[in-house]
Amino acid sequence: MPTLKKTKKRMDEAMEAVRREFSTVRTGKASPSLLDTVRVDAYGGNMPLNQVANVSAPEATLLMVQPYDQNLLEDIERGIMSADLGLNPANDGSVIRVPVPPLSEERRKEYVKVLHKMAEEGRISIRHARRDAKKEIEDRMNEHEIGEDEGHRQLEHLQELTDEYIAKIDEHLERKEQEIMTV
Repeated sequence: MPTLKKTKKRMDEAMEAVRREFSTVRTGKASPSLLDTVRVDAYGGNMPLNQVANVSAPEATLLMVQPYDQNLLEDIERGIMSADLGLNPANDGSVIRVPVPPLSEERRKEYVKVLHKMAEEGRISIRHARRDAKKEIEDRMNEHEIGEDEGHRQLEHLQELTDEYIAKIDEHLERKEQEIMTV
Protein backbone atom coordinates (compact mmCIF):
# COMPACT_ATOMS: atom_id res chain seq x y z
CA MET A 1 0.00 0.00 0.00
CA PRO A 2 2.92 2.46 -0.13
CA THR A 3 1.75 3.55 -3.59
CA LEU A 4 -1.65 4.59 -2.27
CA LYS A 5 -0.18 6.39 0.75
CA LYS A 6 2.19 8.33 -1.50
CA THR A 7 -0.70 9.16 -3.85
CA LYS A 8 -2.92 10.30 -0.96
CA LYS A 9 -0.11 12.60 0.18
CA ARG A 10 0.19 14.09 -3.33
CA MET A 11 -3.57 14.60 -3.47
CA ASP A 12 -3.52 16.27 -0.04
CA GLU A 13 -0.83 18.64 -1.33
CA ALA A 14 -2.89 19.43 -4.44
CA MET A 15 -5.93 20.11 -2.26
CA GLU A 16 -3.89 22.42 -0.01
CA ALA A 17 -2.59 24.27 -3.07
CA VAL A 18 -6.17 24.83 -4.26
CA ARG A 19 -7.15 26.18 -0.81
CA ARG A 20 -4.19 28.57 -0.84
CA GLU A 21 -5.02 29.76 -4.36
CA PHE A 22 -8.69 30.28 -3.44
CA SER A 23 -7.73 32.37 -0.41
CA THR A 24 -6.09 34.95 -2.67
CA VAL A 25 -9.35 35.60 -4.54
CA ARG A 26 -11.26 38.61 -3.28
CA THR A 27 -14.73 38.06 -1.85
CA GLY A 28 -15.69 41.64 -0.96
CA LYS A 29 -14.66 41.10 2.66
CA ALA A 30 -11.26 42.29 3.80
CA SER A 31 -8.87 39.42 4.46
CA PRO A 32 -5.10 39.73 5.00
CA SER A 33 -4.56 36.90 2.47
CA LEU A 34 -5.84 39.26 -0.28
CA LEU A 35 -2.43 40.89 -0.26
CA ASP A 36 -0.44 37.60 -0.35
CA THR A 37 0.42 38.13 -4.01
CA VAL A 38 1.78 41.66 -3.45
CA ARG A 39 5.52 42.04 -3.98
CA VAL A 40 7.50 45.02 -2.67
CA ASP A 41 10.83 46.40 -3.90
CA ALA A 42 12.74 46.49 -0.64
CA TYR A 43 16.33 46.10 0.47
CA GLY A 44 17.55 45.65 -3.09
CA GLY A 45 15.16 42.80 -3.88
CA ASN A 46 11.57 41.97 -4.67
CA MET A 47 9.99 40.65 -1.45
CA PRO A 48 6.53 39.39 -0.47
CA LEU A 49 4.55 42.01 1.44
CA ASN A 50 4.16 39.78 4.52
CA GLN A 51 7.97 39.84 4.98
CA VAL A 52 8.16 43.64 5.21
CA ALA A 53 4.86 44.49 6.92
CA ASN A 54 2.10 43.21 9.16
CA VAL A 55 -1.28 42.98 7.41
CA SER A 56 -4.48 42.97 9.47
CA ALA A 57 -8.21 43.39 8.84
CA PRO A 58 -9.59 45.59 11.64
CA GLU A 59 -12.93 45.94 9.80
CA ALA A 60 -14.82 43.91 7.20
CA THR A 61 -14.05 46.50 4.52
CA LEU A 62 -10.56 47.65 5.51
CA LEU A 63 -7.06 46.23 5.50
CA MET A 64 -4.33 47.81 7.57
CA VAL A 65 -0.68 47.45 6.53
CA GLN A 66 1.87 48.26 9.25
CA PRO A 67 5.41 48.25 7.81
CA TYR A 68 8.23 46.90 9.98
CA ASP A 69 10.40 49.69 8.56
CA GLN A 70 8.73 53.12 8.09
CA ASN A 71 11.08 53.88 5.17
CA LEU A 72 9.24 51.28 3.08
CA LEU A 73 5.81 52.96 3.24
CA GLU A 74 5.90 54.32 -0.31
CA ASP A 75 7.39 51.10 -1.74
CA ILE A 76 4.60 49.08 -0.09
CA GLU A 77 1.96 51.49 -1.39
CA ARG A 78 3.44 51.20 -4.91
CA GLY A 79 3.50 47.40 -4.60
CA ILE A 80 -0.18 47.24 -3.66
CA MET A 81 -1.16 49.52 -6.56
CA SER A 82 0.93 47.60 -9.10
CA ALA A 83 -0.47 44.21 -7.95
CA ASP A 84 -3.60 44.96 -10.02
CA LEU A 85 -6.04 43.95 -7.29
CA GLY A 86 -8.35 46.90 -7.84
CA LEU A 87 -7.39 48.36 -4.46
CA ASN A 88 -6.41 51.96 -3.69
CA PRO A 89 -4.11 52.20 -0.67
CA ALA A 90 -4.05 55.36 1.45
CA ASN A 91 -0.75 56.20 3.15
CA ASP A 92 -1.12 58.32 6.31
CA GLY A 93 2.59 58.49 7.14
CA SER A 94 2.71 55.59 9.61
CA VAL A 95 0.33 52.91 8.25
CA ILE A 96 -1.33 52.15 4.95
CA ARG A 97 -5.09 51.75 4.96
CA VAL A 98 -6.52 49.73 2.11
CA PRO A 99 -10.30 50.07 1.75
CA VAL A 100 -11.85 46.98 0.15
CA PRO A 101 -14.69 48.19 -2.06
CA PRO A 102 -17.72 46.00 -2.69
CA LEU A 103 -17.40 43.93 -5.85
CA SER A 104 -19.45 44.75 -8.93
CA GLU A 105 -21.51 41.97 -10.50
CA GLU A 106 -19.15 41.90 -13.48
CA ARG A 107 -16.07 41.60 -11.25
CA ARG A 108 -17.74 38.82 -9.22
CA LYS A 109 -18.32 36.82 -12.40
CA GLU A 110 -14.68 37.35 -13.43
CA TYR A 111 -13.52 36.02 -10.07
CA VAL A 112 -15.80 32.99 -10.43
CA LYS A 113 -14.13 32.23 -13.78
CA VAL A 114 -10.73 32.52 -12.11
CA LEU A 115 -11.89 30.13 -9.37
CA HIS A 116 -13.06 27.59 -11.93
CA LYS A 117 -9.66 27.74 -13.63
CA MET A 118 -7.88 27.22 -10.28
CA ALA A 119 -10.18 24.31 -9.44
CA GLU A 120 -9.50 22.69 -12.81
CA GLU A 121 -5.74 22.97 -12.19
CA GLY A 122 -6.31 21.21 -8.86
CA ARG A 123 -8.34 18.45 -10.54
CA ILE A 124 -5.55 18.00 -13.10
CA SER A 125 -3.01 17.60 -10.27
CA ILE A 126 -5.24 14.96 -8.68
CA ARG A 127 -5.57 13.10 -11.99
CA HIS A 128 -1.79 13.23 -12.52
CA ALA A 129 -1.29 11.64 -9.11
CA ARG A 130 -3.83 8.95 -10.05
CA ARG A 131 -2.14 8.31 -13.42
CA ASP A 132 1.28 7.86 -11.80
CA ALA A 133 -0.10 5.54 -9.10
CA LYS A 134 -2.07 3.51 -11.65
CA LYS A 135 1.04 2.99 -13.75
CA GLU A 136 2.99 1.94 -10.66
CA ILE A 137 0.30 -0.57 -9.62
CA GLU A 138 0.03 -1.98 -13.16
CA ASP A 139 3.82 -2.34 -13.37
CA ARG A 140 3.84 -4.24 -10.07
CA MET A 141 1.07 -6.52 -11.39
CA ASN A 142 3.01 -7.18 -14.62
CA GLU A 143 6.15 -8.01 -12.65
CA HIS A 144 4.08 -10.35 -10.45
CA GLU A 145 5.02 -8.42 -7.27
CA ILE A 146 1.32 -8.35 -6.42
CA GLY A 147 -1.50 -10.60 -7.57
CA GLU A 148 -4.09 -9.54 -10.07
CA ASP A 149 -6.88 -9.46 -7.47
CA GLU A 150 -4.81 -7.27 -5.12
CA GLY A 151 -3.86 -5.03 -8.03
CA HIS A 152 -7.49 -4.55 -9.04
CA ARG A 153 -8.44 -3.84 -5.41
CA GLN A 154 -5.73 -1.16 -5.25
CA LEU A 155 -6.88 0.32 -8.56
CA GLU A 156 -10.46 0.47 -7.25
CA HIS A 157 -9.27 2.14 -4.06
CA LEU A 158 -7.21 4.57 -6.15
CA GLN A 159 -10.29 5.54 -8.16
CA GLU A 160 -12.32 6.02 -4.96
CA LEU A 161 -9.55 8.25 -3.59
CA THR A 162 -9.50 10.28 -6.82
CA ASP A 163 -13.29 10.72 -6.81
CA GLU A 164 -13.18 11.77 -3.14
CA TYR A 165 -10.55 14.48 -3.74
CA ILE A 166 -12.20 15.82 -6.88
CA ALA A 167 -15.48 16.02 -4.92
CA LYS A 168 -13.65 17.96 -2.17
CA ILE A 169 -12.33 20.45 -4.74
CA ASP A 170 -15.81 20.85 -6.25
CA GLU A 171 -17.30 21.36 -2.79
CA HIS A 172 -14.67 23.98 -1.93
CA LEU A 173 -15.27 25.69 -5.29
CA GLU A 174 -19.02 25.81 -4.65
CA ARG A 175 -18.54 27.37 -1.19
CA LYS A 176 -16.08 29.97 -2.47
CA GLU A 177 -18.31 30.77 -5.45
CA GLN A 178 -21.26 31.31 -3.13
CA GLU A 179 -19.11 33.54 -0.91
CA ILE A 180 -18.15 35.69 -3.91
CA MET A 181 -21.63 35.93 -5.40
CA THR A 182 -23.23 36.92 -2.05
CA VAL A 183 -23.70 40.67 -2.07
